[in-house]
Amino acid sequence: MKRDFYEVLGIKKGSSKEEIKSAYRKLALQFHPDRNKEAGAEEKFKEINEAYEVLSNEQKKSAYDQYGHAAFDPNAGGGFGGHTYTRQNGPFSYTWSSGGEQQNPFGDSSNFDFGGFSNPFDIFEQFFGNPYGSSREAKIPTYKIEISFLEAANGVEKEVNVNGHRKKVHIPAGVDDGQRIRFSEFILYIDVLPDKIFKREENDVYVSVNLKISQAILGDEINVPTLDNEPLRIKIKPGTQPNTLVRLRGKGISNVNNPRIKGDLYIRLLVEIPTRLSGHQKDVIKDLGL
Repeated sequence: MKRDFYEVLGIKKGSSKEEIKSAYRKLALQFHPDRNKEAGAEEKFKEINEAYEVLSNEQKKSAYDQYGHAAFDPNAGGGFGGHTYTRQNGPFSYTWSSGGEQQNPFGDSSNFDFGGFSNPFDIFEQFFGNPYGSSREAKIPTYKIEISFLEAANGVEKEVNVNGHRKKVHIPAGVDDGQRIRFSEFILYIDVLPDKIFKREENDVYVSVNLKISQAILGDEINVPTLDNEPLRIKIKPGTQPNTLVRLRGKGISNVNNPRIKGDLYIRLLVEIPTRLSGHQKDVIKDLGL
């Protein structure tokens, strides 16, 4: 019988993200098999990483809190067990599932690390880098590719140089910084560059928009940026307070495991306070009692 994931990490239910991350860091370093040669260390390491992958992901954590381990059991009706997804992108077709093999854009069967539980060493290396210089997968070269925030959000085709040969690959929408795509010939490490406008939390996206005081007080209509580069016009209610969040459902980033599921876009409304006012402007504000 599997142990409770909170018990595995030595934390209480309701622990913050930082507490979960701190507990994982300590235990993963302690039981990494390249460092700990005691019997059972590798199994313990895998158990720690499985617990961390669930509890560090808001969607998986929510499912686990509600259904326990049954959430990931395909025979128990849980939300993350036994799903298979297929995507067609022009000439490329590939599938991935919550526990299966994938077909990559080259038509080969290979492990595509987005579905289900990741390889525990992959989780560790995304979190710490590779501090032990493990020879695991040493025969499979790893290449790093930089993509923009919007390319990660919307998906993109890129060319990579593999042993002197240019190969076109499709990076699916929703891929996150630090994730790796494993093809039959190589592993592609994804480095997502930060964006000046958009910030990502899980599959939700946050953007800040400045309002004039008059717009906040009287209301207005403004254009806000979206991930598809098409500005969206929204109404500002009269009396809008500073730091108000406006939620646009389904305007966030696609879930890389299921493109039909999207996060939300949150617009944070900031009110600009002028630093220089004329004497007349000051008198008007005083007369209004503001």
